[in-house]
Amino acid sequence: MPNNQTKLYLALTFTLLGAAACLSVRSAQRPENKWSPTIPRTWDDEAMRSLEVPLANSDVSPKHISSDYYYRVPVRPIYRSYPVYHPDKEPSGYLNSLENKEPEIVFEAGQLKTEADWIAAGELVFDAPPEFESTGLLFAGVRDRVWYDKNRVPVTKDGVLPFMRYVVREKGKVELGLFSCAMCHTRVMPDGSVIKGAQGNFPDDRTFGSEIRIKAAQLEGKEGDKALQVLRDELQRSFAAPWLREDPNARTNRMSAEEIASALEAIPQGVCARQGSSVFFPPRIPDLIGVKDRLFLDATGLFRQRDIADMMRYAALNQGADLLSQYGSFRPVAELPEALTVSRYSDEQLYALALFLYSLKPPPNPNKFDALAAKGQKVFAQEGCAGCHTPPLYTNNHLTPVDGFKVPVEHRQRYDILPVSVGTDSDLALKSRRGTGYYKVPSLKGVWYRGPFEHNGSVATLENWFDSRRLSENYVPTGFRGYGVNTRAVIGHPFGLDLSTTDRRALVAFLKTL
Repeated sequence: MPNNQTKLYLALTFTLLGAAACLSVRSAQRPENKWSPTIPRTWDDEAMRSLEVPLANSDVSPKHISSDYYYRVPVRPIYRSYPVYHPDKEPSGYLNSLENKEPEIVFEAGQLKTEADWIAAGELVFDAPPEFESTGLLFAGVRDRVWYDKNRVPVTKDGVLPFMRYVVREKGKVELGLFSCAMCHTRVMPDGSVIKGAQGNFPDDRTFGSEIRIKAAQLEGKEGDKALQVLRDELQRSFAAPWLREDPNARTNRMSAEEIASALEAIPQGVCARQGSSVFFPPRIPDLIGVKDRLFLDATGLFRQRDIADMMRYAALNQGADLLSQYGSFRPVAELPEALTVSRYSDEQLYALALFLYSLKPPPNPNKFDALAAKGQKVFAQEGCAGCHTPPLYTNNHLTPVDGFKVPVEHRQRYDILPVSVGTDSDLALKSRRGTGYYKVPSLKGVWYRGPFEHNGSVATLENWFDSRRLSENYVPTGFRGYGVNTRAVIGHPFGLDLSTTDRRALVAFLKTL
């Protein structure tokens, strides 16, 4: 990660943010052979006010930046990017060849003639990095096989690191591009194939923790103390929820650099301490394949998806715009920067991104619907699983309240809420800036290529999820355990735990065919 995390998060704030125009929609006349979409306005003040489900403490529900501020921010160009290779697979003279490349802007809305063109352009946005570095530990790391081995970084069968890209914004200078959508939402499968849009498996937090260790070892005395305080402040900007009587994230203010590194290294692949969550109870990374059919986004159902414009707003906020929001008297970034000093994506770029996400299809499923899966389908029906995981989406698109949260009367009139809690750990839903008091009912489609499971990725496999031993305090979670934790119960969702071994095998076999 870059040394200056504050600058990083500020840059991320505008990476996937909307357009430079002041019109609410664009429907300019174009040649008849062009597909002319009506592009919604990303940052519409009224739509933003109703986008999110209120936080569990509704008094601190976020108030976002104004559309006036938003649309004064200059649009960020998207440059052509190039693959990053494992050092054993990088072509001879590769980096030198990139230094001789001319900078090339690749997103030009006026050149997009068909819906397919727009979707392809959206993939460019998906891959486009918002942050760049040409020196530093990460730039050196991706060219060092020790970094891959130490952090267990997966690469494709061709030796490509698909989570990052090289970018040439200035001839003669090659930069490593970071924090694109692809960085979290790309999965390398065991055979080296890649699934774009899936629950990603780049060990982001582990590599960050490793860098903190290296930097801490390099700094001593006052310089080390200053660096530690900067790190603590950055963690508070990312995760603090100071309105809580006992904010668990305040714990990092008492931790050493080594302890913070250990907490980050405890987060497994497929789980990420994204801003607004916590290092101590991070959410699993969502699978974006099939996202068009989801009515609530995020594990806590924080965002509503009423149309494609909401997907654009979701992308904008989750690339860091929420750091500029006001939570009661608390703003993660203390003061708004001057609009002209930062950058953002255009509405056209965000619209193309949303089209690309909506177009994503799951890879071919290797699990066949055989006799065992057919038996599992019957078990699924007999156990009443379809009540929450309703075919064909295998979710009813409802919210379920967590234990300890009293559902406001007006919520039942406004949102689709189940009348019962499934009893899973409530920390993310009650003790974070993403905490609504609910978890959404997840879809079961594509579970064969996903994992770890549960809202914080506590279990690695479906077999682990249906293992009744996970309810014991002596259980060793196979996914996320938590910093300093050896054993703990993975509580809640008791459904299916009392099945016979045969029925459990059959149910898992069926789920893997979805």
